[in-house]
Amino acid sequence: MTMDLDFTKSDGLVAAVIQDAATNRVLMVGWMNDEAFQKTVETGYAVFFSRSRNKLWLKGETSGHRLVVKSIATDCDRDAVLVKVDAQGPGVCHEGYESCFFRQLKDGEWQVTDERAYDPGAVYGH
Repeated sequence: MTMDLDFTKSDGLVAAVIQDAATNRVLMVGWMNDEAFQKTVETGYAVFFSRSRNKLWLKGETSGHRLVVKSIATDCDRDAVLVKVDAQGPGVCHEGYESCFFRQLKDGEWQVTDERAYDPGAVYGH
């Protein structure tokens, strides 16, 4: 199986757009190196490369809100992937929202447009 993604353009990473397979809502954007991508394919769960921690992380390893992979597509340049998932849990955002895209630009200001789906303090302890 050849999965020749181009990991050379962004310091060994590809952008990973995560979309809800049922609703098509974009839930988050993360980064994958080759190892994270391979683990995602092998396990069926979204695995990312944390640039701030410089290590792999399985989405949901702390919260339990894992992302079950339903399909993976790549763009024409093969430097980004679209991962459709079944989100296990009330939200994927560490701030407690269903989606990381919970703010919209309205009249020149960012406004929160979603309700919190869960209490991040109870899940992450902060």
